[in-house]
Order: sequence, then structure tokens, then C-alpha cells
Amino acid sequence: PGSSSSAERFVRLFTACERQIRAFVRRLVPTQPDADDVMQEIAMVLWRKFDSFRADGDFLAWAIGIAKFEVLAWRRDKARDREWLSGALIEILADQSIVDESRLGRQRESLAGCLGRLSAVHRELLLAAYRPGARIQDVALQSGRSVGGFYQWLHRMKKMLLDCVRAEMTKNSLSSGNSGVEPT
Repeated sequence: PGSSSSAERFVRLFTACERQIRAFVRRLVPTQPDADDVMQEIAMVLWRKFDSFRADGDFLAWAIGIAKFEVLAWRRDKARDREWLSGALIEILADQSIVDESRLGRQRESLAGCLGRLSAVHRELLLAAYRPGARIQDVALQSGRSVGGFYQWLHRMKKMLLDCVRAEMTKNSLSSGNSGVEPT
């Protein structure tokens, strides 16, 4: 990695995928501090090897492949202390994570589209109910509903969004020729 445009491209790609890579690592190592250590190693290896990444390639799949090897290296180093997960299990989890992350990414896109179809007021109330530290009583008051009425409204909204996401996933599966894929 030499040019600043290469550095910018790396940062853009890594930042876009960091959450998924971290989730993959977190599934394979026992503690958050361990995951943080492994993520640092992964970021350094990804940067060192970025010149070998094909411009038209799937950065997430490439990064998960490297992350898999870094987790295996971490496991090998920790094996002296205690056995955590077998190498074969890590291989299986890594392969499944790539498939899962692809599906979850499509679900997130579908959810964003479905949320975008809501009125601004409904979307804001729905998102407010799920903000960290949100109190349903406060959001219900903001909505002009009783707490019980707000819970009923929230249930209907969640069901409507679930149905919308499922319909979008089915439509996208059929249009991409993957009719055998289950839209969950």
C-alpha cells in the first residue's frame, strides 16, 4: 500500500465492513478484549496485504478469509493455555459467516427500504422506541398513545416491517434467480 488513494480506498472498504468482521471474530473468541486484540492484528494484515486485493473483488469475503487465519493463529497461541475451538469448527464458522453476512446484508437493505416507505412520524417513533436507553413510557407519551396502546402499535409496525422485508427478500431472490434461497 503506497499511494494516498490506495489508503483512502482501504479505509473506505475496511470501515464499511468492520462491523461484520468484528461480529465474525466475536463469535470465535471468548472475550471482548480478545476480539479487540485479534481485530488489531486483522486490520494490520489487511493493510499489509491490500495490494494483493483485486479491485473488483469482494472485500468482505477477502477480509473474512484473512480474519479466519488470524483467529486460527490466535487460537494456536492460546492453545498453550486452554483449547477454545477446534480449527475445523473455526473453518466451518468462517464459511457460514460469509453466507450469513451476505444474507444479513440483504435483509438490512430490505429493512432500510421498508423503513423508508413509512411516514416520517411513524419511522421516528419506531426508531425512538429502539434507541439505547429509550423508555417506552416516554416514547408512548411522545406518540400521544397510552403505554398499552403504544405496545400494540409497535407490535403492528414490527409485523408490517417483517412482512415487508420478507416480501422484498422473496422478490429479490426471484429476480436474481435464487428462488431456492429461503428469505428469513
